[in-house]
Amino acid sequence: MSGKNLELLLLLLLLHALPLDGSMWAAQLDLLPGATYAPTLYGFGDRVEDWAAEALKLPRGNQVIVVGCSVGGSCALEVAALAPERVAGLVLIGTKAARRSDPAFHATAVKALREQGLESAWREWWEPAFSTAASPAIIARARRILMRQPLEDVVLGVEAFHTRQSRDDVLSTFSGPVHMVTGADDVLPGLATSSKQADMAPNGCLHVIPECGHYVPMERPEALNSTIRQLIDQIAT
Repeated sequence: MSGKNLELLLLLLLLHALPLDGSMWAAQLDLLPGATYAPTLYGFGDRVEDWAAEALKLPRGNQVIVVGCSVGGSCALEVAALAPERVAGLVLIGTKAARRSDPAFHATAVKALREQGLESAWREWWEPAFSTAASPAIIARARRILMRQPLEDVVLGVEAFHTRQSRDDVLSTFSGPVHMVTGADDVLPGLATSSKQADMAPNGCLHVIPECGHYVPMERPEALNSTIRQLIDQIAT
């Protein structure tokens, strides 16, 4: 089968970060037209494992490239754990495969969200995750995405994030290509962790995006799109 025909069989599954939704991937939707899925995950359940199981039902095919940002990357690893034979490759953006349990912060975060609301959480947790070089228009768009989410959906997302499994085991055994992406200015999880994870994956590589924070798909979409196209070409040849 030619590379072009194989590319037509590829599907792209895009899994969003907290506290956003599937619309954060607006700049990536045309990478595989008609074969790209960008669901909003909160309605799929209260665990990352539930999100992965439901998200996996969307693409009807066995050559799925899964791209996840932050907790969406954790969900991508769960997809690979559930159906490694269907996952052709992974792009993990600002993702930490290992989870360190922190029940006190978990409880504090949920309490703060419910008592102080989304605006306060945005200013304290999520706005600072953007690079200082990020366009104010992009940051404002991200805030608008957050503010249209029901509060309890964001709480559910925080709960899912704090109760996710450690998935070093998936990262270290997945045989397909893994493209680890980090903004140079991202500290969540940061360059050192992303580099270690790229080395951990049997077929891993690291992409560092300059002047970029945690939300690479929105901050530097052209750089991320180049990486995803590289993976598409890698699989299609």
